[in-house]
Amino acid sequence: MNLANTITEREQQACNRQEKAVARDYESTMVNTPEQILQSALNALREGNISEVLEQLADDFTFNDHTLTLELTDKLRLRELFEKSRDLFPGSALEILSICEEGDHAIAQWKLSAMQIVRCGSISHRFPIYLFGATIVRVENGRIIQWSEYHDQSSSRRMSLPAFFTEGI
Repeated sequence: MNLANTITEREQQACNRQEKAVARDYESTMVNTPEQILQSALNALREGNISEVLEQLADDFTFNDHTLTLELTDKLRLRELFEKSRDLFPGSALEILSICEEGDHAIAQWKLSAMQIVRCGSISHRFPIYLFGATIVRVENGRIIQWSEYHDQSSSRRMSLPAFFTEGI
């Protein structure tokens, strides 16, 4: 080992220690409150980034859509639900109207605008959907362990969606 390599290795080690310290300082200033976690998950859902939504979930989580009477505890099944929702209702737009937190819970009130395509023979009809609802999550150790959805069933045309997820239950 020559002197030039030793100096370069020492400089690299010092640089690595400095980068790790900066990363630790940055992480310590980040506070992932339930409100921030819910906001992040809903923003990712709005953008269609389902993987990012699933990263916010604990390994042992429960997702309940109380209007559709649908409960899921498997991330793969929840991914399928979110993907099928996007397929059935293209151009969906989720707008967060308000968000707050209390303890380990966060609540968001939202509005969903979408189009439902209904086919009658060779003709397709597009029907607008405007849906108001709320999402309530419970967070433990920085991850969502319980996700509950509530929305107005009478204004929702999403009733065909649970049929894709209740077979075999």
